[in-house]
Parts: sequence; structure tokens; C-alpha cells
Amino acid sequence: MSSRPQPLRSLVALFTAGYTAPYLLPTVVGRLATGLGLTPTQAGLAGSALLLASACAGFALAGRVDRIGPRTAARAGLLAMICGYGTAAATGLVPLVLAGAVLGGFGSGTVTAVAASGIAARHDPHRASALGLLSVSATAGALYLTLPRLGTGHGLAFAAIATVAAAAWPGTRSLSSATRRQEPESPGDTPRRRLPHLLPGTILTATLVLWSLAQNALWGVSGRIGVTQAGLSEVTVGAVFAAALGAGLAGVTAARALGERLGKALPIGAGTALIAACVAVSAGARDLPSFAAGEMAWNAMYPLVLSYVIALSATLDPGGRWTILAGAASSLGVACGPAVGTALSEALGYPAMGATLAALLLATAVPLTAVARRTALRAPAPQPLTELDLPHPKTHESQPAYTLAQPSTGGL
Repeated sequence: MSSRPQPLRSLVALFTAGYTAPYLLPTVVGRLATGLGLTPTQAGLAGSALLLASACAGFALAGRVDRIGPRTAARAGLLAMICGYGTAAATGLVPLVLAGAVLGGFGSGTVTAVAASGIAARHDPHRASALGLLSVSATAGALYLTLPRLGTGHGLAFAAIATVAAAAWPGTRSLSSATRRQEPESPGDTPRRRLPHLLPGTILTATLVLWSLAQNALWGVSGRIGVTQAGLSEVTVGAVFAAALGAGLAGVTAARALGERLGKALPIGAGTALIAACVAVSAGARDLPSFAAGEMAWNAMYPLVLSYVIALSATLDPGGRWTILAGAASSLGVACGPAVGTALSEALGYPAMGATLAALLLATAVPLTAVARRTALRAPAPQPLTELDLPHPKTHESQPAYTLAQPSTGGL
């Protein structure tokens, strides 16, 4: 990236903006169905198209953020979010809503890529990712409490995402505008630097597709489970989601407190196993207590595990490429989630769907834990603090040495 680390406050704002759409996926899909008269499958496909565009942006920008310039890339992504989601909010024509959602999704992926590459460049990627997850959980929780009281139209959900993007715009002023020039190749030039840790990085990104797909297959239909199977109102379901995201704040806080004391393998492996149990409970819920318990426990564990996954990808390449690719892979899984969730629920019913997804999550825990253990064995010894590592006298932010040289999902 640029010759100086990007401000943490700006990265957290971009992380929040990029992840807001995946976090609001249940209400977006539900409102597309009720507000535009789409079938559940059609609404799920629309949500998948939005998130697929986000994944495509991540794959396209891996390793390219520094050549474009963080400020330029971030502003382009935010502009695409504002225009795309704003268009989707302002019209009831299905083709325009879909086109706006896809454009907004591409913007979300672009913004997430900038945030991810900046987080990977920091000497404390786990702390930075935890702060980002803390911010997006709080933002999404507030929206889940607010939106049902404002109306039921699809436009409100898209307008909310566009508003979060607009709120992140001022933070781009402090991002670096510098770009890295691509030197012309000659016969004597050194080949372009390859991705380090190719095998564990590939396993991580491939597994994250399934890890995210399993969770977002349920997340995409959670609203319908609450309304149709548990017999709750939309306001009550929104309150449960807000409480669940509040539990997510507790999960992120726990992740920040734990730090690296337990390493990465145990939180990722055991946390994924607990998520699998929560998915089964939530999918089988038939009343408010069981639905709320499953959703709250699940949303407490998800950001905790995700913060360690982001930190793990950052250790594989401080240049941020594996972090961006991991985020894009997660977005790809998120994109497939609504369609898979609706298809499985219609074919098997919600409880059987939950059992299937829980089994898939347990399967992903094995390779994720293996990568974390292998990376821990290869991790270099901590370097002593230097003058460049000390807090900046004006900003009080840590300024890591540039030798660290230079991730966003859905996550929900």
C-alpha cells in the first residue's frame, strides 16, 4: 500500500459500510419478497446477486488496492453504494431494483477490500478487525430496531445501507491517495511477487466459501423462520435480531479481551463447532425463547470467530492479498447463501435444513483449525518495539514500521 498505515478510524468506518449489506440480508430479502411481490426464491436470488457482485469486486481488487490508491478505491466504492442502493430504494421497478442492488453490492465489495488491505497492514490486525466487527454489529443492531418502526417497504432497507455509506465518506479524506507505480517489465526484472503460503491460503479461502455459505443459508431465511415457524411478528423478529447483534458486541468484546492468548486454532475450531450447534437450534425453533436463544448465541460466536479468521489471513500475507481473497471467498459463500437456504428449506423444511448446515459447518472446522495450527507453528518470533511502533503524539494511533507493508465478511 502507501508508505504510511491507513488511520484505524477510517478503516473501521469503511469496514462498517462494506459489511452493512450482508448483515441486513434477512430484512433485505424479506422486504424484497413482501414489498415487490417476489417469491421467496426470487427474493433470495436477488440477495445472492447483490452479494455475488460484492465477491466479484473483492476477487478483482486483490493486490490492486495499492496501485489504484486507497482513497480513490474507497470513494469509488462508496459512490457505487450510494448510487446503487439509492436507486434500489427509490424505485419499485424490479429490474431497476436488481440493477441498483448489484451496483451497490459491487461498491460494498470494493469498500471492504480497501478496509481489508488496510487492516492487514497493521501490526494488530486482530484488534482492528474486532473493532470493525464491533462497529458493524452496533450499526446493524440499531437498524434492526429502527426499520420495522418506519415501515415495511424495501426502499427503507436499501436507503439505510446507502446512508451508512454516505456517513463513511468523510473518513476517506485521511486515506492515502498515493499509488504504487507498476514498473515496466524487462528481461532482467524480478518476477512479480507470488502469494506466500499458497497451500494454507488456498485451503483457507476455499473453506471460507462453505463456512459462510452454511451460515448465510440460514441467515437469509431466519426472518421467515421467526415469522412462519416460530409465529412471531416482524417487529418481534427485528427485536430478536437487534438483541442477537447486541450479543455479537459481547462476542467481539470477548475476542478483543482474549487477543492471542488462546492462539487462533482453538477459537476458530471450537467456535465453529458451537456455531454449528446454534444453527441447528435456530432452524428448529418453534417459539420465541428457542428462536432468540439460537440467534443470540450464534451471533455472539460468529464475529468472535470471524475476527480470528481475518487475523489468520493477515498473517499469511501482510500485503493484504490473502485477506482480500478470504473476504471475497466469504462474500461468495454469503452470495450463495440465500438461494441455498430457500432451496433447502423448501425441499427439507427448516429443521432438516439446519441439521444439514450444521454438519457442513462441523466439516469446515477441521481444515480451518489445521491452517491456524500450521500458521502458528511457522509464525516468526515477535519483534521488539521500535520508534516507529510507538503511538503517534498527535493521533495516539500506533504507527507500525513500513516493513510490515501492507483485508470483509458478511459475514453475515
